Amino acid sequence: MKLTHLFCDVDDFCQTFIADWQKNQLTQGKKKRHRLHRMSDSEMITILVAYHQAGFRTFKWFYLRHVQRYWRAEFPNLLSYNRFIELMPKLLAPLTAFMASRRGASAGIAFIDSTPLGVCENIRIPRHKTFTQEAGRGKSSTGWFYGFKLHLIVNDQGEILSFCITPGNVDDRKPVPDLVKSLTGKLFGDRGYISRKLTDLLAHQNVTLITTLKKNMKPQVMDVFDKCLLRKRSIIETINDQLKNIGDLEHSRHRSLSNYLSNIIACLVAYTYQEKKPALNLRDVDWLPFISNA
Repeated sequence: MKLTHLFCDVDDFCQTFIADWQKNQLTQGKKKRHRLHRMSDSEMITILVAYHQAGFRTFKWFYLRHVQRYWRAEFPNLLSYNRFIELMPKLLAPLTAFMASRRGASAGIAFIDSTPLGVCENIRIPRHKTFTQEAGRGKSSTGWFYGFKLHLIVNDQGEILSFCITPGNVDDRKPVPDLVKSLTGKLFGDRGYISRKLTDLLAHQNVTLITTLKKNMKPQVMDVFDKCLLRKRSIIETINDQLKNIGDLEHSRHRSLSNYLSNIIACLVAYTYQEKKPALNLRDVDWLPFISNA
């Protein structure tokens, strides 16, 4: 995707959002100056998102060796790397709102999963200090980790419908009711989401939770269409894999919580611009009778 296209989308959003956001912020009765910096928020957000599209493994290397060397004409008021990092926390709110505006549309079929985001190697957990108050120790299918979890809901076209970030020790089922507030239809998940209480709660929100069964559970009668879709849960695992291996979603070089969250949101935004997303061909003629009866 062209850099100009990305900047135009970000700038159009920021011109509307930032003015309203600053106007409606709570105050302590004192006037607060909003000093303009050399670089606009739109330019900084564009660089953050472009980093996750460029395939670099470290943002510092990308900024010093690529942005400052080849994008001087596109960003004439370019900041130094240290100054850019200092100003990144103020981008978190508009960046998150921009990501919310780029979410896909729910078509009655959705897949849910969580992926661990480790912030350090397990051997370094006792010495880790950056996220001592926020991170948690959890266990995934690949083993123990220390950090956070990214919870995603995607549709059959690979578009992100909802997301949230929690400490690593939070149960996968806990954030589900909030994640599905704007969704209806069928939600497919793995064994980690098995819960009668959660199933009944989602049913009141017009969401049918369908999960795989544990080995010690009795077989259940299931529609052929639902059984086929349950086998296609790998779509969201593929998305998580692309976010980590292409978008540099997970690494252990963060030194502040706000910049860590900005990195995650920017990675999700970059994914929404991906031309070819993992998708199921449910719009084919052979599937139409099943979709209409679902």
